[in-house]
Order: sequence, then structure tokens, then C-alpha cells
Amino acid sequence: MKILITGAAGFIGFHLVRALLERGDEVVGIDNINDYYDVNLKYSRLEVTGIQKESIAENTPVKSIKYRNYTFIKQDITDLTNLDLLFNSRKFDTVVNLAAQAGVRYSLENPHAYIQANIVGFTNILECCRHNKIKHLVYASSSSVYGNNTKMPLSTSDSVDHPISLYAATKKSNELMAHTYSHLFGLPTTGLRFFTVYGPYGRPDMALFLFTRAILAGKPIQVFNRGEMKRDFTYVDDIVKGIIKVVDHQPVPNPDNTGDPSVSKTAPYKIYNIGNSSPVRLMDFIEAIESKLGIQAKKELLPMQPGDVPMTWADTSDLERDLGYRPNTSIQEGVGKFVKWYLNNYELGITN
Repeated sequence: MKILITGAAGFIGFHLVRALLERGDEVVGIDNINDYYDVNLKYSRLEVTGIQKESIAENTPVKSIKYRNYTFIKQDITDLTNLDLLFNSRKFDTVVNLAAQAGVRYSLENPHAYIQANIVGFTNILECCRHNKIKHLVYASSSSVYGNNTKMPLSTSDSVDHPISLYAATKKSNELMAHTYSHLFGLPTTGLRFFTVYGPYGRPDMALFLFTRAILAGKPIQVFNRGEMKRDFTYVDDIVKGIIKVVDHQPVPNPDNTGDPSVSKTAPYKIYNIGNSSPVRLMDFIEAIESKLGIQAKKELLPMQPGDVPMTWADTSDLERDLGYRPNTSIQEGVGKFVKWYLNNYELGITN
């Protein structure tokens, strides 16, 4: 297939690009390489895929020196003019939209960034997919849409009408917008609610990266909710395998649906959770990092942060039923792989 990946220099996007190239797909990746976190990490990801930093220019295609079937373009999904030109010229089969303004806590500080990237940008993606007859749009949602839901595990059949951060609200909005385009224009769309993704080349603002860096530096780590919250930590390779399963599986209307909001009676629309289905207490997660580093962490125990939730736990039964897939990487294995990557790379300056 010819596939467009937005957010291709991002954490999940980078890993997805590599996996698709290695199975033989033709991939075009776009990313605006913004400075929400260190751009050197983003450039280092691109270099792994054969994209040389010095060859990157705004809205200019760059061919990979490693993969003959990969082209990268520095481009912003909020720029409708250039996005439309890209779609018209490339004739994609499938689009995977991973470009977004990420981070729950940052949405309290800079809400306009979320409206631009996650609402305006996603509208542009929908419009380009509609007018260019894209066969399948797969897009990143988030487990944050579940808000303070207390019924566990969190199921795609549950109501998600009460987000508790603007980030979550934009992701819920994406799901509603996608359903509208699926219903009105027959655009097949699949939304993926990711659960706490971690692994090599991960974002520096996420817990695993922050904890590892602080522990190695002998600095205290901030442990919110005094370490008693639980998260369904999901290793990035498991996320990527799930995305690829979904890319190859177009949704269809389900006329027998009796109220499940993750499917539609009339539209080619579906929502899946992708999570490890095994919530881990934050303090146990920290202990796994300490074990792999061989260093005891200094801990600053703090209350819950605004926008955080006490627990996430993915019900992936429909993913297993429809696609025969379930993530299964253990915390010990996944944290070990991250720590090994970090120790091999952080002194090079790409993650400082």
C-alpha cells in the first residue's frame, strides 16, 4: 500500500514508519518537528529511517538513504493548502494520523495549541481524505477520553462524555468528527485509544524518561498520588503491531449494533482500545526502573495532578475478537529495553 503517516518524527510514528517499511509498504511521512520537546530526539529518529537532517526543508520531499520506499516531508497538518497539494499529488491508499499536540498537563498551560493541532489539523486530514477517496483513515485517540470512569476495565462500549482535560476533549472530538465523515461521506475511519505507551525513543516528558534521567542524575523523582495510581503501560512495539493490524482491516457498518458507541449501524466506523490489559501500580513501575538501573530512586511523594486519573485498564476484547491480537510485553521486558536504549544514547546529547 501507499500510506501517509502524520507525526512521522514522533515516538509512535517513528516506530510505525520503520515497521511498515520493513514489510514493504510505500510510506510518506510528514511532521512539523515542533519544539514541544527536544527536536534533536526527533531528528535522531528520522536519521534512523535514513532521513538526513541537513536535507530537510519546509514542504520539500526528502528521500531516505536507507529505504527506497520512504519519503519524508517537513509539513504541518494545520497548513491546508500544502496538505491538499500533498494528497492530490501522492494518491494515498491509507492515512494514519498520529500528528497531535500531546500531553495532558501541558493542555492546562497552552490550550490553543491543542485546538490548532488536534481540531483544526484533524479537520484538514478529514477533508483531504474525503476529497481524495482515501480507503481507510486510522487515527490516534487516547485512553484519556475515559475521564473519571470507574467501571473497570475501560471498554469502548462505555460512555466517554465527561473528559477531564482539554487534551482528552480534543481526542473525543476527533472520534465524533470521524464518525460524521464516515456517516456523511462513507470514509472508513478507525480510532485507536492508546494506553500509556512507553519504550525506546520515547518522549522526554513521559514518566519513564523523566524517572530514568533523574535517577541516573541522583535527583528526586516526582511521584504523583504518592505512587498509588495504576496505569495500563503498553510497550511501543505492541502498539505498532496493533496499528498495522487495524490498517489492514477496514471497518464496515454493523446493522445489528444495539447501542455500542464504538461501532455504527450505518457508517464504516470503529474505535479500539490498544493496551496491555494489565494495570501496574506506579510504585511498582518505578521499582522496575530501579531494578534495571541498579539504583534506588529518591522519591518526592506528591498529590494527584489536575487532569490525571487514578487508574487505567484497557478492555481489548473487541481487538482480540476482530483482529486476533492482544499486546503482551511485560513491564520488566519493556522497561529493560528502554533502559538499555537510554544508557546507549543519552550521553550522545540527543535526549538531553
